[in-house]
Amino acid sequence: MSPVTVVTGGSRGIGAATVRQLARAGHDIVFCYRRDTEAAAAVLHDIHTAGVRGHAVQADTTDPEQVDHLFTTAAELGDITGLVNNAGVTSPVGPLVDLTLTDLRRVIDVNLVGYILCAQQAARRMGAGAAIVNISSAAATLGSPGEYIHYAAVKAATDTLTIGLAKELGPRKIRVNTVSPGTIWTDIHAVSGVPDRPARIAERVPLGRAGEADEIAAAVVWLLSDAASYTTGATLRVAGGL
Repeated sequence: MSPVTVVTGGSRGIGAATVRQLARAGHDIVFCYRRDTEAAAAVLHDIHTAGVRGHAVQADTTDPEQVDHLFTTAAELGDITGLVNNAGVTSPVGPLVDLTLTDLRRVIDVNLVGYILCAQQAARRMGAGAAIVNISSAAATLGSPGEYIHYAAVKAATDTLTIGLAKELGPRKIRVNTVSPGTIWTDIHAVSGVPDRPARIAERVPLGRAGEADEIAAAVVWLLSDAASYTTGATLRVAGGL
């Protein structure tokens, strides 16, 4: 039986790269997306081209009923063996004093509440040998002053979620880990109002460049694989040295 993996936010960026790499590794995949049906169709096409089964589900991960539907769809392919909690948002870059309550709540809802709702569904449905990977950020330890401290704080909560859930699910032989990317070339920076941010950050990165989505995806694929069978509660930092 092929592994069955759920990926949230799988139509673009790190999520899409992860879906494609998992498909090539033999995973059947159900991924969700919010709005971009064209991008989702392109990713789904690549899943099928890889010779595995897949579904694209339009869903908001902050809505418990839609999350339940996402996992129910995945369960139709077989026992769920993996979850990649990836769906995330930022807000306009700027000092904390300028942060609006609307942006604050949106970042918390998508990046933390959504992760927890998906983790709950996974924990209810998974058995021994399954694994969860939460996508965090190097911002969790860097703080992101002058940019998005609130986002960094939520990603620190993601790291805590990983530690606690790894201990809670460990006796059931379910592993939980985090991948913590640095600044990556994706379109999420356009949403924050600084589309060229990866280029600006490059001079501060010890490796001298921003990262690529495929480099993060590779870390996720490893953590979901049997090669990482003794790895749980860990944060794998893929941040170029930051």
